[in-house]
Amino acid sequence: MAQLNPDAVLFVGDLSNADIKLVKSIASIDIPTAVILGNHDRGQDLSGLQLKTQLSILGNKDVSWGKSISWIKPLVSVVGGRTCSAGGGYYLSKQVSSVYGQLTINDSVQRIVKAVNKIPLHLPLIILAHSGPTGLGSDFSSICGRDWKVPAIDWGDKDLEIAIDEIRKNREVDLVVFGHMHHNLKRGSGKRQTCIVDKKYKTIYLNAACVPRKILDISGNTLTHFSWVEFLNGKIVHVSHRWYRSDLSIANEEILYDVNISE
Repeated sequence: MAQLNPDAVLFVGDLSNADIKLVKSIASIDIPTAVILGNHDRGQDLSGLQLKTQLSILGNKDVSWGKSISWIKPLVSVVGGRTCSAGGGYYLSKQVSSVYGQLTINDSVQRIVKAVNKIPLHLPLIILAHSGPTGLGSDFSSICGRDWKVPAIDWGDKDLEIAIDEIRKNREVDLVVFGHMHHNLKRGSGKRQTCIVDKKYKTIYLNAACVPRKILDISGNTLTHFSWVEFLNGKIVHVSHRWYRSDLSIANEEILYDVNISE
């Protein structure tokens, strides 16, 4: 990953099912890094010890639930949503409750909003979540649509939607990036929508949950997926899904947003 020379890297969760060795590897990355854990990272122990251990190892790379991080290069700020979310509105697992307590949906909203309010207005704002917010569609193929069970419904996080609405009263939200809902649909064929550009608020919503992230091309060569975002002068100018060869060349690129094309 470092060989691709990104200015920063964001992890949207479901990393390792509490694999401490992998979490330590992520914590050792020496470029700007922000991480939020997913529902498959919370561990099997109901005491929350495995979850707490991962959070401790990640240190200030963990931006979940009201934490934030700001960088000079790249000139952006990142605020995390609710950790270990499984989508579906608002629900806390026993592991999460053991670590954070029985927080209400309003508590969650206020954690996120409070963290954003501490960030200078001139910094572009990225919200990093495991599950995306509600309000983005309720079809199987919607960016946060439930595709494994009938009927198809909006399976996003309600607290994140409310928090974004509150944040917009004072500032722009440039990018909301998340995972959880796999690109390949479980019911029927095809892929889900993975990028939405809100024309009113100019917010870009990006689902980065390409599973599996490594595949073989027709020649048997390994390709690795990354979602790629570029900023210029504080504004997003490019968003794409990219498949890289082992020599770091791009085998395929799906352009989701490009300011030169969009305008």
